[in-house]
Formats: sequence, structure tokens, C-alpha cells
Amino acid sequence: MGTISAKKLHTFLGHNDSIYTLQELDDHRFISAGGDGMVVLWDLKLPDEGEVIVKVTGSVYALTYDNDLGYLYVGQNNDGIHKIDLKAKKEVGSIHLGGYQLFDLKIVNEQIWAGLSNGEVIVLNKNLEIVRRIKYANDRIRSFNQFNDKVAIAASDNLTRIVDVESMEVNYSLKGHANSVFSSKYHPSGKYLVSVGRDAYVKVWDTRVDYTLRESIAAHLYTVNDIIFRPDGRYFVTGSMDKSIKLWDAHNFRLLKVLDKHRHAGHGNSVNKLLWMNYRDLLVTCSDDRSISVWEIKFAE
Repeated sequence: MGTISAKKLHTFLGHNDSIYTLQELDDHRFISAGGDGMVVLWDLKLPDEGEVIVKVTGSVYALTYDNDLGYLYVGQNNDGIHKIDLKAKKEVGSIHLGGYQLFDLKIVNEQIWAGLSNGEVIVLNKNLEIVRRIKYANDRIRSFNQFNDKVAIAASDNLTRIVDVESMEVNYSLKGHANSVFSSKYHPSGKYLVSVGRDAYVKVWDTRVDYTLRESIAAHLYTVNDIIFRPDGRYFVTGSMDKSIKLWDAHNFRLLKVLDKHRHAGHGNSVNKLLWMNYRDLLVTCSDDRSISVWEIKFAE
């Protein structure tokens, strides 16, 4: 493995509170949202020209985008889901979901899955009509990640559940974390799953051998909030409450580089969400410090 260089290209400012979520729109545009309720569109080709699409009351932890129809679904804490027409920049539908916090939204097989703080997963059609609701846990549903006919559901009861997309039955319950699981992501090939959470560990599960625990890595000092793979599957990145961003080899799980405030002008507070964009192979990160950083990572291979 050769050397890795990392350079921060841009810092996007404008949010007035913590930024909790990022949503890719295409190869160079993405959306951010957070504690201030502002939903902001950014373009990597036009740095520092963020555009507020809508503003909702209260914080936003979850976004998902319907690329086919051009609708953005915004999960507003304690107030359900808002459907936004991005071209018209206006709300065209909404649904209240009982006043619970909403931690993730994903489009799974043309339906919207919502993960709530009461441990429920609510499935809706794209008109925001409830199709199904299942209570999987007695604590928060934190995130979803789909690979083929399986969805990994990370929850605050310390488990990641592997659920069949059609039946929504639990095929596996992965026990390994000592505390809340914040994110679980499949390798692009599907050969393994990586989970991260409050115990600051990275856990690697072998999907080919009944999701056997393959690696357990003490990865950060504090909670790991998110994990993202480079699209080609050769590397992955973790972002943590300890303010650091770490780059890892996705083959041997070796730590390759640490991006922090002292050495790389990184974030000054918790790193909450990660995106690896196709445009110029750029990494995008957001934080409690109210900023979005855009990183150019170069691998000498």
C-alpha cells in the first residue's frame, strides 16, 4: 500500500446548528440538514453557494431522495416526514408519525422505510401512506442499509438485525457491540457488513458465513457515528464524536490515515455523517461544529 495524502478543499458554512445528515443527489450535488431545520442544497462545482430549499421547525436527522421523481423526503424530529418537490422548492405532502424522533429514512424497493425512536420501522409508499409498521426493538432504530434482498437495521439495543426485504422477517440478530449501534454498512460487493456505534468499535461481519464476527477493532476514542465505503470498495471511512475522521483499508482493515483538527484543519466537534462523492472522488463530512468539509483524498497505489 502506498502513501495517502489528504487535503481539505472547501469548508461550507451557513447552518446555525449541528449538521446531522447528508444526502447525495447526483455525482456533484448533495443536501445537508440538522438542528436548525434548514435543508440546504450544495454543488461541489460551485463551492460556497449553498441554497436553502426549505426550513422546517425543529431538527432533522434523516433525508432520502427519490431520484426518479425528484422528491426529497425530510424526517423532522417529532413531526414525521415532509415530501419536498426539489424543482419547485415547496412541500407537496407530509405525515405525522406520533411525535417520535426519526433517525433514518431510506427508499427500499420503491417504498420508504422510517426508523423511529420507539424501535418501530414504518414502511410507507411514496405518497406517504403507511403500508406496514413493525416494532423490532425497545430502543431507537438508528439506520438502514440495503444489499440485494437484505436490509441491515442498526438499533440502540446494541443489535444489528438483518431483515428480508419482502417479508421483513429477521434472519439474523448480530450481537457484538457493548452499546448502541449507530450505523451498519455493506461492502459494495456484499461480502461483509461493517457496524459502528457508541462503544467506539468497528465490527466486521462475514455475510458469507452466517454473519460471523470476523474483526473487532477499537477504532476511536468515543462514539463512531457513521461509516462509508469508497464506491470501488477498496477503502472505508469512519467519523466519530472524538472529532476525527479515519481512513481504513477495506481488505485487511488496517488504519491508513487520521484526519483531525490539529494536523489537517479538521472538524472542531463531533463528525456526524459522511458521503463519498463520485465527483473528483471527494469525501464530504459534516459536524456539530456547524460546518461541512470537502476532502480530496489521493491514494498512491
